[in-house]
Amino acid sequence: MVDLGSIIGLALGLVASGDTELYAIILLSLRVTLTAVLIGCLIGLPLGAALAVLRFPGRGAAVAVLNSFMGLPPVVVGLVVYLMLSRSGPLGVLGLLYTPTAMIVAQAILVTPLIAALARQSIADLHGEYDELFRSLRLGPARQIATLLWDGRYSLTTAALAGFGRAIAEVGAVIIVGGNIEHVTRVMTTTIALETSKGDLPLALALGMILVAISIGVNAMVLSLNRTAQRLAHA
Repeated sequence: MVDLGSIIGLALGLVASGDTELYAIILLSLRVTLTAVLIGCLIGLPLGAALAVLRFPGRGAAVAVLNSFMGLPPVVVGLVVYLMLSRSGPLGVLGLLYTPTAMIVAQAILVTPLIAALARQSIADLHGEYDELFRSLRLGPARQIATLLWDGRYSLTTAALAGFGRAIAEVGAVIIVGGNIEHVTRVMTTTIALETSKGDLPLALALGMILVAISIGVNAMVLSLNRTAQRLAHA
């Protein structure tokens, strides 16, 4: 019978001990996730804003495809990236397979549609409020998109946080393209899966608690910064 109390105690002791391997895994996880989310925001936010502002044939189909891509199966994304980066693939010459870069690519592909779809909805609502003003000022689409992205920056953090939440918890895609190599591509989620299968529950639980704490901490920090910025803007 598993003694949950002792396992939790060992997990807390491992976190408090400052174990170098544990914190190396955490830092790699954060580096991969934050880079992927940054890429997702740089692509997804302008894309979502463009779909909200521009009117063109096939726009409805493009929005439908984008919304469907929000639920991309991670293992399928991992498989596609693996085939692209493998030695026989078109990008195999780059030698990126089983590296953190491959994991970033896979995570970025997963989070970009999610960020873009949420951004499109937020910008579409804001565009409805600004439409008459834009018409009176005769602003072009590019200026409208830039203005809406700036004025909607606080609400758009929700899209970025959703992308962060999906990326930090990802395991299927990153284990396929990263290989879960010790000291190279082993991140928190893949380590939790591995250590649980090995029966090393304290390490798995320690990483699980840290993963939850990071998610809560990042959300709380961003929301706090947003409230502070909004208060200063209205002061």
